[in-house]
Amino acid sequence: MTKRLAYGTIFLFTIIYILSFVDRQIVAVLGTQIRDTFLLSNFQLGLLYGPAFSVVYAIAGIPMGRLADKTSRKMMICLGLLIWSLMTVISGFASSFAFLITARLFVGLSQAILSPAVYSYMADEFSPQKRATIFSIYASGIFIGIGLSFLAGGTIALHYDWRMAMIAAGLPGIAFVPFAWWYLTEPRRKANVSKPDSSVFLDIIFMLKKPSIRWHLIGFACLASTGYTILAFAGNVFNDVFGRADLIPKYGWFLFGVAGTVIISGKIADHLSRKNPSRRFWMGIVAAVGGIPFYLYGLFHSSAEMAFLFTGIGVLVSSSYNGVAAALLQYFVRSNQRALAGGLYLFVISIAGFGIGPPLTGWLTDSVFTGNYSVSYAIITIMIINGIIAVISFTQAMKHYHQDVIENHAEVYLSLTSVPKEKN
Repeated sequence: MTKRLAYGTIFLFTIIYILSFVDRQIVAVLGTQIRDTFLLSNFQLGLLYGPAFSVVYAIAGIPMGRLADKTSRKMMICLGLLIWSLMTVISGFASSFAFLITARLFVGLSQAILSPAVYSYMADEFSPQKRATIFSIYASGIFIGIGLSFLAGGTIALHYDWRMAMIAAGLPGIAFVPFAWWYLTEPRRKANVSKPDSSVFLDIIFMLKKPSIRWHLIGFACLASTGYTILAFAGNVFNDVFGRADLIPKYGWFLFGVAGTVIISGKIADHLSRKNPSRRFWMGIVAAVGGIPFYLYGLFHSSAEMAFLFTGIGVLVSSSYNGVAAALLQYFVRSNQRALAGGLYLFVISIAGFGIGPPLTGWLTDSVFTGNYSVSYAIITIMIINGIIAVISFTQAMKHYHQDVIENHAEVYLSLTSVPKEKN
């Protein structure tokens, strides 16, 4: 693949990722309207945004990763885009909470196809020295998509209703499928060790035997929990605490900014790695603690405008880790494990991020904290706990980095997957 075509492919992947996060995040943007339509509790709203998507997304991620290591990544990416876009459109016609839950399950299943296939594709096309930067460009699509869901989805909901916003969110993806199929070409897989085929179980065991991978998954799962919690309940903060629903779509501007901080974080990580590759984990530590002071000031301020500004600055810092997290995992696995590693990563951060953070925050808001700032107390509690665990995890991951990078483990992997020869 030529350099121009390769970078064009990254741009296309970023667009698809943008569309995926518009459809993924739109439930949180429209949350208060959906809640009022179906008379839901905050806990049910957290379930709709979190586990209804994340459980199937997480469980499907590992088999989808293995499938992407074995079959056409182009086909998987295009099929996933078609299904989740169609299910988002259908969600606009929901007549019950159960209908929405079902559609959300299908969105989670189809979106589980995307990133494992893309991670494998990009790791085969670009050099390890540029990996954090390339993955961060792709990851910037997360926040462009979330920003669009706030700005476009929130604006449509204000002028029409949440149903029209759902339909508008899904239609662009359906229209984009033919172009993606025409443009993409399946890359040649790079094999760096000759080995017999292995089971998913053995591959996962091989990964989890490495302390760096275990600490990586724990730390970034905590950051995902923080990130999805603020995204799920930012609308509640502006609507319920300050009575300013008009600020919800405007919050999207900060998410556009996060797309920039994600890319900057990736560039800094690659720069830091020139002296010591383990220093890429420093960007996780920055994301874990750097945003907390801004959230503390913004979530409890008496002014809606100051809350908007400082929670916005907080998200610029706390969500900057996304590209670095996905890229780091690729240094510890083999080329034929890339997509499976991506599936494992998505499994863990989905369970912690979507599956634990939002519903736990909703429960804390309904049952533990009281008063006007109850949702603010719930959010900051989750953030501080996650931040502490993440810093400890990344510090431990750096200690084991050099013994766990893939170059040191060819013989270990072969010992796991080779069939012993029968003695005569």
